Amino acid sequence: MYIPDMQLLKNLFENNRKWAEKIKDKDPDFFANLSRQQTPEYLWIGCSDSRVPANEIVGMMPGEIFVHRNIANLVIHTDMNCLSVIQYAVEVLKVKHIIVCGHYGCGGVKAAMDNEARGLIDNWLRYIKDIYLHHEGKLDTIKNERERFDLLCELNVIEQVANVSHIGIVQKAWAAGQDLSVHGWIYRITDGILKDLDVCITGPDDISRTHRLK
Repeated sequence: MYIPDMQLLKNLFENNRKWAEKIKDKDPDFFANLSRQQTPEYLWIGCSDSRVPANEIVGMMPGEIFVHRNIANLVIHTDMNCLSVIQYAVEVLKVKHIIVCGHYGCGGVKAAMDNEARGLIDNWLRYIKDIYLHHEGKLDTIKNERERFDLLCELNVIEQVANVSHIGIVQKAWAAGQDLSVHGWIYRITDGILKDLDVCITGPDDISRTHRLK
C-alpha cells in the first residue's frame, strides 16, 4: 500500500512549516532574497555524523555556507563528488575559505582503529588507516585509548587540509590570484565547541614542493 511521505513523516513536514514561518516572521523577504542567488564565502567539508550540523555550529543561516559531508570528512583525490563540490565552490561561487571540520568521537575514525571487517566501507576507512600508519610511532606511544583516538581525529583533519591544498583546482585559483584559504578545525560534541587546529594554508608556499603544480 502506497503511503505519501506527508503522512508517513508528518512531524517533519510540520517542523518545516514552523521553521519557515519563524524565519519569515523575522525577515519577510528572506526566502525571496535567498532564491535569487547564493553567495557563500565558506565551503565546509565535514563529517556525515548527524550530531555535527555545519550551519548551526557556527550560527549561520541557509545560504551562508556551502557544504559537503561524508564519513570522516575525507578529501580523496579520486572522489568525483567531493572534487566537483570543491570546483563549484572555488570556480563558480568564489568562496574565500575552505574549512575541513572533523569531530572528536568520530565513528569512522574509531572504526579505522580496529581490525573488524565491515564490508564496503572498509575501502573508505583504509585512507584513515594509512594516516595511522604514517603516524604510528607517535600514536602507539599514547597508552590512553581515548587520547590516542582524539589525536587520530585531529591528524585526520590535518591530512585532509593538505589534500585540499594539493588539488589542481585550488592551486589554479591561487595562481590566478584568488583569495582562498584552507583551514582545519575540530568539533567537540560533548560541549559544542570548535577548536582551531592551527593549520591554515593560503597559497602554494605553504605546501611541499612535491605537491606544487606548475
